[in-house]
Amino acid sequence: MDSEEETYDDVDSGNESSGDDVDFPMEVEVTGHREKQTDSDDYPFEVLSTEEIVQHMVDSIKDVNSVVEIPATTTRILLNHFRWDKEKLMERFYDGDQDQLFSEARVINPFKKLNITTTKSKPTKKIANGTEECEICFMVLPASHMTGLECGHRFCVHCWCEYLTTKIMEEGVGQTIACAAHGCDILVDDASVMRLVRDSKVRLKYQHLITNSFVECNRLLRWCPSPDCSNAIKVQYVEPHRVTCKCNHTFCFSCGENWHDPVKCHLLRKWIKKCDDDSETSNWIAANTKECPRCNVTIEKDGGCNHMVCKNQNCKADFCWVCLGPWEPHGSSWYNCNRYDEDEAKAARDAQERSRSALQRYLFYCNRYMNHMASLKFENKLYASVKEKMEEMQQHNMSWIEVQFLKRAVDILCQCRQTLMYTYVFAYYLQKNNQSVIFEDNQKDLESATETLSEYLERDITSENLADIKQKVQDKYRYCDSRRKVLLEHVHEGYEKEWWDYNE
Repeated sequence: MDSEEETYDDVDSGNESSGDDVDFPMEVEVTGHREKQTDSDDYPFEVLSTEEIVQHMVDSIKDVNSVVEIPATTTRILLNHFRWDKEKLMERFYDGDQDQLFSEARVINPFKKLNITTTKSKPTKKIANGTEECEICFMVLPASHMTGLECGHRFCVHCWCEYLTTKIMEEGVGQTIACAAHGCDILVDDASVMRLVRDSKVRLKYQHLITNSFVECNRLLRWCPSPDCSNAIKVQYVEPHRVTCKCNHTFCFSCGENWHDPVKCHLLRKWIKKCDDDSETSNWIAANTKECPRCNVTIEKDGGCNHMVCKNQNCKADFCWVCLGPWEPHGSSWYNCNRYDEDEAKAARDAQERSRSALQRYLFYCNRYMNHMASLKFENKLYASVKEKMEEMQQHNMSWIEVQFLKRAVDILCQCRQTLMYTYVFAYYLQKNNQSVIFEDNQKDLESATETLSEYLERDITSENLADIKQKVQDKYRYCDSRRKVLLEHVHEGYEKEWWDYNE
């Protein structure tokens, strides 16, 4: 984006001082061939570099400008307003109220001359002898030192520069920088920003903000979530499918999380929130503790006796664990609360039992989810050790091609770990039925085979056991791969035939 830059052709900035003829440089020459890719499930997508993203944005603007002759910056703001849906913009442009359209997008209607009296705040004061007063710094300056937008609000060049720099560098605003006048929400166009800001770092940050806004607002684009990767994925339609960036990171285009088959995006979002939420700690406290009725200190019941004595040295309250009332009226009834209504007591005990049961169920699935996640991280490190084993096997008269089965085995192992990890999220929300039993059997079978394969790959390889290990590893990873596919096919068949009901 920094090299071989060109500018929009014939762009009217919509600015009073547009005679400077400075536009936002966003067109770049893309030297590489953009290659369409498809993943294994025939979901077409493209991986775009930063330069290709900018070019795609410019092409989208030109597509609209080939039909509607309006300034390129105005077109970009309108497209951004409609989340870069060109069809929706064109439909609204021709079938709706154009004045309202431009007003909602916060730009001046380029087909009409602005009536200054319609703006929300007054235009700049003009002083005698060709001078004007800047309403930010209140200095009286020659008119040549003042500039502004078509809304009629003019300020000195220095104040404009400071205002734009603050918005860009400190507030991180690019797409929605409004006029500096109080109460005016007209957006500052690209040409004005690039004309008024001379600092190259600020200009570059502005370009990055505009590009980022383009990707985030465009439903057919998504940044690769891998750290330090600046690529974006472009698709033809939005569905929860697996996509793989050129950096080899694989993720779900719909939600941006790591590829999570067989669980659906909305359930995964709920699960991640549940795991991150401190509410599970609160659930444990609710299931195992109560508060002292006098000082509100949290107390855990660690015995069978209902007579509780607060350990707070400043409290020492005696109370009943069941009803939380003072212990003295209970007399010698040390193990039962005779004052407590039996139905209410049973309801309270049932509620506490349900809380404990819900917590134990969550921990069952969470522990297995986390264990497979941890194993997956170790398995990714296994590639280094497998590489050494492959080199060692080549020393035992095996060719490079013959030892590739080890790398293939680790690939399959990682895929199985990732699938198993997300099966526990799916299972947590799944209601019991006949099909869920089949799913759990498939899950158990895959898990057992995956653990066996992991053990094989961690064994030491010697010349004596080389042939035996190779055969076992090949047989097991093929079995794991087939069982993984069977599990996923069964879950997806359930989606199609509506077998699954959820505890949400």
